[in-house]
Order: sequence, then structure tokens, then C-alpha cells
Amino acid sequence: MDRLLNFLFHYRAFFTFLFLELFCAWLVVQNNQYQSTQFFNTSNRLAANIISFSQGVREYLSLQDINTSLAEENARLRTALEQKNQSLQAIGAQPLDSAVINRFSYISAKVINNSTLLFKNYITVNKGRLDGIAPGMAAISSSGAIGKVKSVSDHYAVLISLLNTDEQLSSAIKRTGHFGTVQWEGTNPRLVDLHYIPRHVDPRVGDTIVTSGYNAVFPENILVGKIASVNLSEEAPFYSIKVELSQDFAKLAFVQIIRSNLKSEKDSLEFNTIGEIK
Repeated sequence: MDRLLNFLFHYRAFFTFLFLELFCAWLVVQNNQYQSTQFFNTSNRLAANIISFSQGVREYLSLQDINTSLAEENARLRTALEQKNQSLQAIGAQPLDSAVINRFSYISAKVINNSTLLFKNYITVNKGRLDGIAPGMAAISSSGAIGKVKSVSDHYAVLISLLNTDEQLSSAIKRTGHFGTVQWEGTNPRLVDLHYIPRHVDPRVGDTIVTSGYNAVFPENILVGKIASVNLSEEAPFYSIKVELSQDFAKLAFVQIIRSNLKSEKDSLEFNTIGEIK
């Protein structure tokens, strides 16, 4: 306290001068319309800038919550859209089959670990068994196919990325309807190979590649990418096709896990009819 009093006493002339300057400025503003208007306009602009900056900081700090909320809303909308599509397809059947209408449901999850530089890449998300996720479920993003669930714990799941040389995805050329298999060859994380397209087909650069729906894991017509190059050797029975992935895996932030509610029924029927499906 003594130091503060000594400081104020030592600089008493400066503080007196500062007080008088501020008092004079106040008198000028109070007694002159032009100065008063300029002062309040300036103060309002300054206050508005401070409020705008403060709001921007708050919005930036809440981006994670906003993104999570949007991802969950996107999953709910996908589920509703899938149910609507199935309902429209079943209009000719009486009564409507609720199991078919609810064939797929979606669970939003945030990516918390992701590799793209290995031959066998995996993705870890922050949802697990307690959220209804199980091994074998498909994973997509807002941009396209991602992979499928490999293993789960109560609160986390590990996905096999499409950028994994062991992962294969049944896909089709949307324009022609011909189907093949998408598989990563292990080098460029933006390109995958489309195998088994026979030479009588006419694939073209720019053609859209989508999931074929030939398994119960992925819905059909999920975007995979677009054809980047097409080559055909003279004696080759199949084209050599490169597909540019629609999803840049280096920027992956959220995924949606797809629960196929009819998969067990399909697998059971196929097993009883033709044996275990490998």
C-alpha cells in the first residue's frame, strides 16, 4: 500500500494533467454538437468491432460442437432419406414391409486417428459397441465410401480404410451399369484401381463409380469416385482403370457408420442355400 501511495504521489503532476485533459475532452464533447456526434459515432464503431471480434472468437471455439451436431444431423437425414426411398420402392407391395423401409440406419462418428501413408491404413473413430457399432459395418462420409468396421470396443471402433491393399469394394460404372471391384494398389492415396471390367464395355474418363449394392453392407449408389484413366492392352481380357476417390482421406473428419438391419437375414439364407460365403 505504501508503494502505491508513493507511486501516486511521485507522479501526481502527470495524473493531474491526465485528469484535466480528459475533463476538457468531456466538456468539448458535451457542449459541441459536431464533436459530440463524431465521438459517439466513433465509439459505436469501436464497440461494434469489439462485439464482432468477440462473437467471432466464440463461434470459432464452438466449431467442433457445430461440426459434430451437423454430422449427427446428416446421419439422421440419411436414415430418413433411405427409409423414404425404400418406402417409395415398396408402394406396389401390400402391405408395406417396415423391415425393408428401415433396411439401413446411420451412426455419426468423429475421426480421432487416421493413416494414409501405409500399405494397410486404418481409421479410428470415437463411437463403439455402446453406440450400436459392430464389426463388418460400412463407413461413408459426406463425399463417398470410406471402408468398413474391423474391430470395436465399448467407446471406439477401428475401420479398414479403402486405402488398404487388403480391402475390396464391389462397385459399378454408373453410366453403363457394369460392375467390378475397387482396390487400392498402395501408392497414390487419391487413386484406386477398378478391376474386372471386360473389354466389351466402354468405360470413359470422368465416368462416376458407385457402390454396386451386391452385398448387404453398403447401400447401392454410394459415390466412390470418378474414372481418371482407362487403358486396355491388346491381349488383356479386362481394362486397367484408375479411379480418383471422391473423398480426400487426408481431410477426413467425420464418418457415418451404416448398420444394415437385413444383413443377418441375407447371410443366413445364402449360407443355408449355397454354403458359407467367404
